[in-house]
Amino acid sequence: MSLTVKHLNGDTTFLLTFSPNDNYPQTPLGSQFQQPPGTFSILVDPWLSGPTTMWHPKFLLSKHTTPSCIPHLSHIPEPNVVLISQDKPDHCHEATLRQLDPTSPITTILAEPTAAKKIRGMKFFHPDMVHSLRPFSERKPDSVIRFYIPPIIPGGTPGEATISFIPAKLDMAKVHNAIGVTYRPPSSSCIPSRPFSPISPNSQPPFHQSQYPPAPQNLPMTPPESPTWQSSTLRTDSNTLSSASTPSSHQSNSNHNLSVSSRSSVTSTSRIHAEKALSFIYSPHGVNYSLIRAYASTHLVSIAALPLTLLLHSFDRVENPWYLGGNVAAGSPGGIEIAQNLMARCWISAHDEDKDNTGLSVMSVKTRKYTKEEVRKMLRQELGSNVNVANLAPGAEMVLKA
Repeated sequence: MSLTVKHLNGDTTFLLTFSPNDNYPQTPLGSQFQQPPGTFSILVDPWLSGPTTMWHPKFLLSKHTTPSCIPHLSHIPEPNVVLISQDKPDHCHEATLRQLDPTSPITTILAEPTAAKKIRGMKFFHPDMVHSLRPFSERKPDSVIRFYIPPIIPGGTPGEATISFIPAKLDMAKVHNAIGVTYRPPSSSCIPSRPFSPISPNSQPPFHQSQYPPAPQNLPMTPPESPTWQSSTLRTDSNTLSSASTPSSHQSNSNHNLSVSSRSSVTSTSRIHAEKALSFIYSPHGVNYSLIRAYASTHLVSIAALPLTLLLHSFDRVENPWYLGGNVAAGSPGGIEIAQNLMARCWISAHDEDKDNTGLSVMSVKTRKYTKEEVRKMLRQELGSNVNVANLAPGAEMVLKA
């Protein structure tokens, strides 16, 4: 399996495509091309062109200094998920979001809660398309959003993608968070012992999140073996996001079923002898690793998603005066702590474009820039090994194989 990372602009808009095969077919960009079975794609913080304004142009006006590699989102296949990390206009850009199909049966928009409210306020998208990310809690399995990926062949085992939101606490700037994503591909092999079948709503699932092996206090130096999964039941509330419990015209046509917790039961299919998972963490402004630790030591360990496949994190450290929010981007010092603890295989720069910024808010900004050579050297000193460090230009892509 593989993860293909394509940088669409010079800042922090990425298209990430998981594939069950090592060689994801590179078809010409265009909405007429469908993704091969088993793939799962995520579009991150789309902003292609035009300025962004915060509050008022005199406070902050930002423009790209490097053209995006595509002029319109119709030049990429419809993504399964559009991920919006915050409500600021350079992450939640209304003009670019309006380039999406507002009634797409394929795409789900997952957004930081304030951003989700902003997107709903556009009154452009079908209501079932837009959902708020829930803060991750190791005590609440429903805080992990799960997507069912159908088997590639009849009788094959299904795959699963998960998305978790980890916000910072007491964040004046309201920009610091991390979003964790994992992918386990569907398999063409058949289940050896029992067929896939829904569990009756009253039945007790034989394997539950709480039955995962207890997480160690410190992460292991090598990834654990994948757990053996049996049929399990997920539960959802009145605001369920699962097409299995509340079918709708939007959800019933979706290629990937999203499920979170609720009072009515939702069925998840069996997986036996599951293989290891790919994983990435997206944190353009950075977040303290202490907040990620619980997610890593429970969820990532339990589904064998370590070492981390990819870290998308800023290289540059940006500081504002305290009354303007203080730290804006943690930069390399914060990213190194995450990379070190999660044994990241690759780190790609995010949100480091030298934008044309004007306004009162940028008058006191202090930026410490880091080159990829500096980051690589710092990682080598901390980890004692070479981590693949990259800064992708618009249109450039990288394929990371399992």
